[in-house]
Parts: sequence; structure tokens; C-alpha cells
Amino acid sequence: MNKVILSSIVDIISGGTPKTFVKEYWENGTIGWLSVTDFNKDLRYVYETEKMITEEGLKNSNTKLLFKDDLIISARGTVGALAQIGTPMCFNQSCFGLRGKDGIADNSYLYYCLKNYVHNIKKRSQGSVFDTINLNSFDLMEIEIPDFITQQKIASVLSSLDSKIELNNRINAELEAMAKTLYDYWFVQFDFPNEKGKPYKTSGGKMVWNAELKREIPERWRCCELSKIISRISTGLNPRKNFVLGNGSNYYVTIRNIDNGKIFLDDKCDKIDDEALIKINKRSDLKVGDILFTSIEPVGITYLIQEKPENWNINESVFTLRPNYNLVTSEYAYLMLSAKEIKAFTKNVSAGSIHKGVRIGVLNTFKVAYGNSNIVQDFSIIIEQILKRINILNNENQKLSELRDWLLPMLMNGQVRVSDVGEVE
Repeated sequence: MNKVILSSIVDIISGGTPKTFVKEYWENGTIGWLSVTDFNKDLRYVYETEKMITEEGLKNSNTKLLFKDDLIISARGTVGALAQIGTPMCFNQSCFGLRGKDGIADNSYLYYCLKNYVHNIKKRSQGSVFDTINLNSFDLMEIEIPDFITQQKIASVLSSLDSKIELNNRINAELEAMAKTLYDYWFVQFDFPNEKGKPYKTSGGKMVWNAELKREIPERWRCCELSKIISRISTGLNPRKNFVLGNGSNYYVTIRNIDNGKIFLDDKCDKIDDEALIKINKRSDLKVGDILFTSIEPVGITYLIQEKPENWNINESVFTLRPNYNLVTSEYAYLMLSAKEIKAFTKNVSAGSIHKGVRIGVLNTFKVAYGNSNIVQDFSIIIEQILKRINILNNENQKLSELRDWLLPMLMNGQVRVSDVGEVE
């Protein structure tokens, strides 16, 4: 291992922003223009950007084009966030691009090396990495690197784990899209199978106007408030005088730890002790089949509990909703609470001067078209296996992430050699 200054082994590339008032720089753009908000949470590569620029925008601004496998690090805002570029794209001035010098620094190795570096700085500082990163910061970052071939071997081991995680995420994204599409097909478009197995509405099923929902719904269906199909809504508990954060080894889940049907139990979670866990659960009473629902911005991020929570619980900004099992199932309730209709509702009713959110009483007034428990059961038989598969892959990713994060510092400081690890499938 050789100690080097980061700026001596990388090319540092600055970003920029095309003039926003020149429509030729933005309209019908085909070149990705990346900001830190586009970084994928806990994923290595970034492939897509919210905003796009044109060739003219690229030529007439300070932004630069990064290539596949280049690194990008945020310099302001969420300082120290790191990603690797999955496809050529430009970026704004709140980030720096990094490119390892040929034959000296492997880009993929640098990604893991800097990830370990940033983690250690955060750990020591108990907070942010730096107030900001500027060009001089790279002259102060000292890292240890092995020879180029060893760098590639180490990166290959860690990359194989990340590649499997990304594959699982792609499979899950397709499964989630399939489940949401089926919910929409049955309960929004009303093309659930009729008695002959044909799509109800498309096959001429009778539709009637419902004044409360302001739309046509199938005959014999009714408007139902959320309070009728959800038997219980509760929340977790905030520390205040109840307990102290940072003690113990249990995870304290907030809205930051829930994303797209996943829950992240990692070092980004606050920790609580066993006594706090018991206190919180007296209020939340988490059970298998309950649905978590974030109550403040971003409102309406959901998670279905499919395994008994053993070492985690929620704070006050996360609702837990329990289905009324006489009418609906957990699978139906989860997809109904994840659908675009309830997101539109919560967007309209959310209130608050600092953090907009929705209250339990207001959420309970959400209205949905409801048929009968038989239709819900038939739907859930199909969906149950999809959601179980998603959960299995999420659990596998959790273990892969833990293995990667355990190996990362060991490989970086030489405690574990590549020959000790072998190939990872």
C-alpha cells in the first residue's frame, strides 16, 4: 500500500449549469444533467437524471461530459455523497467529477476507496464530512492504494456484490410495477375478471355514477372511506422525555429509512436500546401484515411488514396501518396505500409551515371504490407471491450489503487480501 494525495492520481472535473433562460439549451435535451438528487440511494451507479440538456447547452456552458465509470462526488448540500456514472452525462457545479489516471488509479477501486474514506470521516466527525468540498480539498485527502492490478482485483470482488444487488433491484422494480399495474387494472380501471373470466368493464360490465367519488364504478360497488377498511392507525414514538437516541443496538426507523417498498436497517439508522423498543411498541404495536406509511414529506412512502419486527420500531412521523381483515387483505391495503390516487389525495390535503404532512383524521377520509371481499381475496392470491418474492430479494440485498460493507474497510486497509476472499458469486 502506498499513501498518496488524491489530487495526484485523479483528473478533477468541474461542473456547470447552462443558462436556464435559454430554451435552446434545455428544450428537448438528450444529454443527462446530473445533480445530487439523482444519486441512487445505496446504489453504486447512476443512469438517469431528472433534467436533460441539449448539445448547445453543453457547448455554451462550463458543464463537462463524464464518461461511463467516472466518479462524481457532491461538494455542497449533501456533502460527500458518491456515485459512479453508468452512461455519459453532464453535471452541475455542486459536484466534482473524478477520473483515475491511466494505469495508476482504477475508477471502480477509487469509488470503494472514497466510500470507505467518507464513511470514516463521518464516523469521526459524528456528522457531515466537510461544510463544502472545493478544489483544494482534494489536495488534503490522503488515501492508501495498492498497485493497479491489485486495485482491479479488489474492485472486482466488491463490484460482484454490488452487481448482484443491482440485479435484484431491477427484478424487484419489475415485480413492483407488475403488482401496481394489476391493482390499477382491477380497482381503478375496473377490469377485474367477471364471472366468465373476462375483464369486467371492457366486456360491457354495468357501470353506475357515484357522486362521492365523482366517477362511474361497477354496479353494486360502493364508496368506502379508508377508516372502514383500515381497523387501526397508529404511530411510533419520538424521544423527547421517553428515551435517548444512540443507545443500544436496535434500529429507530424514520421516513429517511423507508423507500419504495424497502426499509433500510443500516448505520444510517439511529439506534435505541431494548427499553426504548418496548416503550415505542406499546404505541405502534407493529405486527406482520401492517403497512408503514410516511406522514410527512415525502408523504405516502409505504412498506409492508412481512416478517415480525425483532430489532426495530418507528418514530412519530411514520404511521402504521392495520387492515380490516373482514373486508380487505394486507396485500390489497398495501397496494391501495401505494397507488397514485392516495398520493394525489395526500398532496392536496397535506399541511404545515415547515414540513408538510397529513394527519390521521384527514387520511381516514380518503375514499376508494370497494367491491367485495371475494374480489379482494382473488386479487391477493395473485399478488401475495409477488410481494413475497420482493421481500426475499430485499432480504438477500440486506445480507449482500452487510457483507460488502464488512469487506470494504478490510480490503482497503489490507487486513483481508483478495486471495483470502476468492470469487464472489
